[in-house]
Amino acid sequence: MEKKEGPECSFAEVLDNSSNDKFQELLQTLEQALTFSIANRNVFPIDQSPLLTSNPHMLVPFLELSIYWEQENPDLENIPSPRIFSTHMHFKMLPVSIRETDCRIIYICRNPLDQFVSYLHFLFQNKVGKNVDQVAVDEAFDMYCQGINAYGPFWDDILGYWKAHLENPGKVLFLKYEDLKEDITSQVKKIAEFMGFPFSPEEEEQGLIDQISGLCSFESLSNLAINKTGNINGIVKNSSFFRKGRVGDWTNYLTPAMVERIKKIMDSKFKGSGLMFKT
Repeated sequence: MEKKEGPECSFAEVLDNSSNDKFQELLQTLEQALTFSIANRNVFPIDQSPLLTSNPHMLVPFLELSIYWEQENPDLENIPSPRIFSTHMHFKMLPVSIRETDCRIIYICRNPLDQFVSYLHFLFQNKVGKNVDQVAVDEAFDMYCQGINAYGPFWDDILGYWKAHLENPGKVLFLKYEDLKEDITSQVKKIAEFMGFPFSPEEEEQGLIDQISGLCSFESLSNLAINKTGNINGIVKNSSFFRKGRVGDWTNYLTPAMVERIKKIMDSKFKGSGLMFKT
C-alpha cells in the first residue's frame, strides 16, 4: 500500500505550544484499538496487527498512568509517529497547550447506567474496594451518584467534552459506545476522517474498513488470548477490560430505585445541553 502521511502529535511539543501538533486521543479500550489500527494500517497488515498479541492499553499508552508515571521527563520523541495517547483527565484539566491548539481529541462515553455496572465490575475484578456483596454495591453506587471518583464526577467529565465538541467539532470528536455497537463501520470511517487518515476508495473496495472493524470489535478483542490472561503493571487484569460489551446490561443489575436516581441526575446535569442517551 502507498504510505499515507497524516497528522502527528507529540505531547512534548504540545506543552511547548507547537502549532504543528494535530491530535491527541482520549479513548477507552475499543477506541485505542480503532485509532491504533487506523493510523497504522499501512504499517501492519490486519493478520499481523500488534493487537493480536498486545492489549490495546500497551499500544496506546496513558499519559498519566504510563508515560509520566514511569519517567518525570520522558523523551516523547522516541515514541514512533503518529503519536497517539490516552488519558482519563477532564477537559478542563488538560493543559492549555492541548485545549487551545490544533491537537485533536476523540472522546468516548456510554450510557451512565451501563457505565456504573461496567465500572463496578472493573473495580471488583481488580480487587479495588470490598468484596462483591450488596453492601459494597450500595456504597459504590452512592459514591458514583455523588461524583466521588478518582478523576472527579463522571457527569462533569461527559459534559466537559460534550460542550467542547459543540464549540469546536473539528477539534473534539464526541462518540457514544452505543453508536459504535450499532454501526461500527460508519464510526470507523468517521474516526479516520477526523484523525486525518481517511480511507481511499481503493481501501474501501478492498474491504479494509470492515477488516479493521472486525479486528477491533468487542467480540474479536475479548476472544484474543492476550486479553484473557496477564495484566498491566502487575495490577490491572487484561480480562477486566472485556466483560460483556452489551448495551442495556444495566437492566440485569440495577434496582428500580437505582435507575430512578441515576435518571434524575442525568435529567438535572444534562438539562439544556442537548446531550441524550438511549435508555
